[in-house]
Amino acid sequence: MIKVLAAWLLGLMVVVAAAIATVVVVNTHIFNPEEQVHDYLEALSDGDGERALGLLNASVPEANAAMLNGAPLQQSMAAVEGVAVGDAVEVGDGRVEATITYTVRGAAHSSTFSLERTGTEWLFFNTWEFVPSVLPTLELSVINQVEATLNGTRVGMPEGRNQFAVFYPGDFEAHYTSEYFAAPAQTVAVTDRSGGQRIALATAATDALVEAVDGQIRRFLDECAAQTVFQPANCPFNFQTENRVAGDIRWSITEYPTVSIEPFNGSWVMAPLSGNAELSTSLQDLFTGSIEPVTVPREFGFTARLSVGDDEIAVTPVVQY
Repeated sequence: MIKVLAAWLLGLMVVVAAAIATVVVVNTHIFNPEEQVHDYLEALSDGDGERALGLLNASVPEANAAMLNGAPLQQSMAAVEGVAVGDAVEVGDGRVEATITYTVRGAAHSSTFSLERTGTEWLFFNTWEFVPSVLPTLELSVINQVEATLNGTRVGMPEGRNQFAVFYPGDFEAHYTSEYFAAPAQTVAVTDRSGGQRIALATAATDALVEAVDGQIRRFLDECAAQTVFQPANCPFNFQTENRVAGDIRWSITEYPTVSIEPFNGSWVMAPLSGNAELSTSLQDLFTGSIEPVTVPREFGFTARLSVGDDEIAVTPVVQY
């Protein structure tokens, strides 16, 4: 009888030890804070913003939410590579911190998440949740435009600025592209909840716009050069003499202006234009009566107003005498 009881107690102890070991293993490998981080990262990669927001236990700030779900969210994780979730470290009061390491476009980064133990399931298994937080924001600006493209999504930019709520970690790429104006792509990595990251898009005139404006400026000057008078009407060059004209008057443009278009005070302006013309004619000296051919170079300068619409480019030369 004693032997039977001893065997039973030994068996019970083995079962209890096995149960305890099972609880420890399950808590270590399944019901652990690191698993919550894995689940959160998986939700980001899937573009499941609703699930990611719930797991992170975060609230959304007063900002544009275009980056929080679907394709833009998936793209934010596309360049986040080599993710490794480190072991959680206890920081007191039932809380731990779990740090992940990764690279974004070849640069090394890390993000740290705070989690807290919230209870147990089935009496033995720990439950963990992220410590409540607020999502970070990304500020985007673009010169002289009211829209841009952020992570492949066209977004509104009232007065050239907007603020977007984002998850982290994440990679964000913005650009602006149109026929006449463009800003090259800029990227930034958001790695923690402090946010405050900025992307500033420097919009500039495209080659297509410069060529179109240059063509109008050249046509204007060619029309001026076609006038067979010393003072072409509404044109930036002229010639004055006290001698008598004794031959045809011919103007030619020897150097056309270089067109430069820059942003200014919410619009687009052209830098002052300068070039060179040449006059060819014959003049008769009023005292001697002699007639001589002359070729006279003339420097000139003027400004022009620029208006760019969806279907029309208007260049208005402004000539001051």
